[in-house]
Amino acid sequence: MKLLHVDSSILGANSASRELSAAVVARWQAAYPGLQVVRRDLETDPLPHLSAGSLAGADPAEADTAARTMQEFLEADVVVVGAPMYNFSIPSTLKAWIDRLAVAGKTFRYTADGVQGLAGGTKVIIASSRGGYHLDAPSDFQEPYLRFMFGFFGITDIEFVRVEGLAVTPDKKPELLEAARATIAEPAREVLAA
Repeated sequence: MKLLHVDSSILGANSASRELSAAVVARWQAAYPGLQVVRRDLETDPLPHLSAGSLAGADPAEADTAARTMQEFLEADVVVVGAPMYNFSIPSTLKAWIDRLAVAGKTFRYTADGVQGLAGGTKVIIASSRGGYHLDAPSDFQEPYLRFMFGFFGITDIEFVRVEGLAVTPDKKPELLEAARATIAEPAREVLAA
């Protein structure tokens, strides 16, 4: 079984989303000791943003990076994404990663009946951190976007572990993170059996 662990925060050791994503991965490793974890840090090793050349496949090195990125994603049974909220959405590095995954014939296809996702069967867990309170608010462009994109790829098993209010009550960060860690679900038996 393979788990892909993706982080996108620019805050390094001070990142709440990194702390939460690491806690999710640790929970999966404890439940499944043979778990193979592949790590992708979009802050220290960002993917280039899409360009006309990348769409045309003009740069062989960029094409190789895109192919490896896609392979990591498609081979994963579980994907854990550390996603801080930046300006009501996601970091541009995380968007660049998602752009590399949105490839017709790989993660989705067009049919006479509409778009069909091709990456079903994967479990996605988003470790979300927010400075304010945005859950179910008009200001939340992060969670709806991530749900839509992974759903577009055919993924229906999407779980969020979130911490909010970090900038509102910064002195309460340890308690807020502890409460968020307490919401991390045990790995589903059906996933472990796969």
